Amino acid sequence: MKILKWIDKALARFEGWLIITLLWLMVILTFVQVCLRGLYTHAHLQWANALMGYIDWSEPLVRLLVLWLTFLGASLLTGENKHIKIDLLSTLLPPKWERARELVLSVVCVVISATMLKVCIDYIKMEMEFGGTMFLHLPNWAGQLILPAGFALILFRFSLRAIDQGLQIVRGVTK
Repeated sequence: MKILKWIDKALARFEGWLIITLLWLMVILTFVQVCLRGLYTHAHLQWANALMGYIDWSEPLVRLLVLWLTFLGASLLTGENKHIKIDLLSTLLPPKWERARELVLSVVCVVISATMLKVCIDYIKMEMEFGGTMFLHLPNWAGQLILPAGFALILFRFSLRAIDQGLQIVRGVTK
């Protein structure tokens, strides 16, 4: 279990740095685009319009990066147990059942995440067969790899939680 927690912490650090990097990239690309559009529209500078033509790939990239940030953030929040929860049982069950409830919820989330991972892998396979391209002639499936990767990260985090909850129940640890 220690090695899994070490991997989890290393992944969280990597995800944090990747989120920061991608967010800065989004801000810079959007800022440059807005400035160039303003220079062309208000100052009537033709070179700004020409330059916008060279970075026409930046807008679809920024939209794709939003998807990447969403999944990376969801994975980080899942690891910190700060994800969105819809849980009626926490108000109905007595506190002594909290560990069992958390275990059941974690196992259900593992099953759902594993199902979503399988669906996303199948989707990527279909995209690879279709052969469409996005900006800069990159294949569509390359940008959508975050779908299975994101669900794999979330699956890993829920699996860790399920294992941890199960071990605490077996050991008789109460919260």
